[in-house]
Amino acid sequence: MGAVPDVPVKQSRRDQILAAAAELFARHGFHGVGIDDIGAAVGISGPALYRHFRSKDAMLGEMLTQISERLLDGGLARVAVSRDPGHALRELIRWHVDFALDDPALITVQIRNLANLTDPDRRRVRALQRRYVEVWVETIRKTSPEVDEPTARAAAHAVFGLINSTPHSAHLDREQMAKLLSRMALASLSGAVG
Repeated sequence: MGAVPDVPVKQSRRDQILAAAAELFARHGFHGVGIDDIGAAVGISGPALYRHFRSKDAMLGEMLTQISERLLDGGLARVAVSRDPGHALRELIRWHVDFALDDPALITVQIRNLANLTDPDRRRVRALQRRYVEVWVETIRKTSPEVDEPTARAAAHAVFGLINSTPHSAHLDREQMAKLLSRMALASLSGAVG
């Protein structure tokens, strides 16, 4: 029996809208983009978007919730299959680097627009983000048991800052940038916790 060929997954209309909105929000800011702009980007009228989302706020809420869920789920999955803490840490770094390089608009939207969320969406996203940070903190502490929790948390946030800067540092091709960011992230964690 042969390998299953890669079959492109067709994006749902909602996913197309969210992807277009992410690009526009990253480029022009949440308040700089109107519903008509998003509609035009996906080939429908602005008001037709209301069949998919009740508001632009709801669109942003779903977008940032999905980003946070995706990061958390991916981080947990990589740690679960890792053979030891060092491997888990390298996999977390690789996961976050890949996410940042493959979805720079989402990283930009996430960094810039948390304050634009409704209170319930902000609480949901912050809770998911805290859980993702805890995956990193636990992994860092397993890698270096002498490191206290506040230091591990500070180190994780510092590495996020390094990796999430990628939308502003596209000076190398994707593969070169992934290697550079991975080396730098691992070296910075080794220096902070070693």
